[in-house]
Amino acid sequence: MPALADLLVATGKVRDIYDLGGGALLLVASDRISAFDVVLPTPIPDKGRVLTGMTRFWLDRTQHIVPNHMLGLAPRELPEIARAPELAGRAMLCRKLTMLPVECVVRGYLVGSGWKDYRTTGAVSGHALPAGLEEACELPEPLFTPSTKAAVGLHDENITGAQAASLVGSERFAELERVSIALYRFAAKHARARGIILADTKFELGIDEDGALVLADEVLTPDSSRYWPLDGYRTGISPPSFDKQYVRDYLETLAWGKTAPGPDLPDDVVTGTAGRYRDAYERITGESFASYLTEMGVR
Repeated sequence: MPALADLLVATGKVRDIYDLGGGALLLVASDRISAFDVVLPTPIPDKGRVLTGMTRFWLDRTQHIVPNHMLGLAPRELPEIARAPELAGRAMLCRKLTMLPVECVVRGYLVGSGWKDYRTTGAVSGHALPAGLEEACELPEPLFTPSTKAAVGLHDENITGAQAASLVGSERFAELERVSIALYRFAAKHARARGIILADTKFELGIDEDGALVLADEVLTPDSSRYWPLDGYRTGISPPSFDKQYVRDYLETLAWGKTAPGPDLPDDVVTGTAGRYRDAYERITGESFASYLTEMGVR
């Protein structure tokens, strides 16, 4: 039997992907954290397990909207090669797909690059908006604003719907838009009931051997989504979030050129960031993170 390391086929900012053969992949979420498209040298403890556990939570609850690639992640669901203790709770067995070449971004609030676009053009990725909107305001309707997929170390680029349609075809584009907005609406409603605003998020989708659309990769995690506590929300600012903004804010205080190698993170920033990730997991799922670790056999 080959060693798992021999089956590595791709390494991203956070995830390592292994091809197990037979149409199955193993996605392993590490504790790496990136900021300004640079992977930092300091890991965030259990971050990868938070991402994996939250992805499972959402995949289990969105199958009525679109099928997904998950085959299992509990130890009993994984092949022997994937049962090493260090993989517990962070490895997901998945179907292999042909991934589509666009990031499916949905924005429910005017913030981030969408806010910058609006201030310059009065629109977001080609979607014209009313004048006079404030930063972080809720949009009249969720917007589908696709982007390109960039290689590690490069920026994704926002593109128009017409540009995205030219990459995947008009019918597939319409399907991506419909599914992505349905996923966002479902998740935003759940999150709000838990005292959290889902400001925006991005999805990755692929095509299976029958040509059906399938949801893949991480889903509605603090790395792929902007979550705000409802009790701290107001317009006119970029509200505090559960994602890695805490790390970005620290890095902005440094004389660092935002190029590799990144600086080490101090203990208080590591602890604060890890706590925000766990808090997001518990608020969204309604379950303790410790119970997830126990279920996954993490010791």
